[in-house]
Amino acid sequence: MECEAGRVTSNDVVALATRAFIAGERIEVGELATEAGVNRSTVYRRFHGRDGLLGEVIWGLTSRTMEAAIRRSRGEGAARITSLMVEFATLANTADHIRLFFSREPERALRVMTTQAGGVQPRIVERITEVIDDEVAAGRLTPPLPTPDLALILVRITETFVYANVITGEEPDAVKVGQACGALLGVNAHELLSAATITGT
Repeated sequence: MECEAGRVTSNDVVALATRAFIAGERIEVGELATEAGVNRSTVYRRFHGRDGLLGEVIWGLTSRTMEAAIRRSRGEGAARITSLMVEFATLANTADHIRLFFSREPERALRVMTTQAGGVQPRIVERITEVIDDEVAAGRLTPPLPTPDLALILVRITETFVYANVITGEEPDAVKVGQACGALLGVNAHELLSAATITGT
C-alpha cells in the first residue's frame, strides 16, 4: 500500500499496529491511521477492515514463533512433527499479548486466528505442511493423510488445547497437544517423551 504522497506503506502501518498490539493496546483503525498520517478509509481498503489488519499483525508475530519452534524441534519423522507442535504450543503459551487479545475480544480472536478467512491459520498450516513434506521427502515419515490435511488437523489440535482453553478459562495445555498429535502420528510413549520439552510430559 502506497499511501498519501507515497510516504507510508502497508509495512509501516503493520509495524505501528504491531507495536501497539505487543504493548497490550487495543488496535483502533482510526487512531492508527491518524498516527500513520493516512486516511482511515485507506487502511480499511488495504486490509479489508480491522480483522484484516489484526490478521497481518498476528501472522507477523506467529511466523516468528513458528520459525523458533521449527528450530527447537527434535527427533525426526513423526517424532519431529510432534516435537514441533509441542514447541509451538509452548511458545504460544508465553505470548501475553495473544492471551490478552483472547481475553478481551474472544470472538474476534477466534475468527482472526483459527479460521480460513482470518488469514493466520492457513499460513500456519502451509508452513507446517512444508516441514512435514521435508520429512516425507527424506524418507523419515509416511503420513497417514495427505500432508495439507494432516497439517490442518495438527493445527486444530493445537488450537483446541491452547487458544480455546484461554477462552474457557482453562490453562493452555501443551502437554495434551503433544499427546494428541503423537497419537495421530503414531509416536510411542518413549518417542513422545524424547520429543517433548515440557517437564512432566
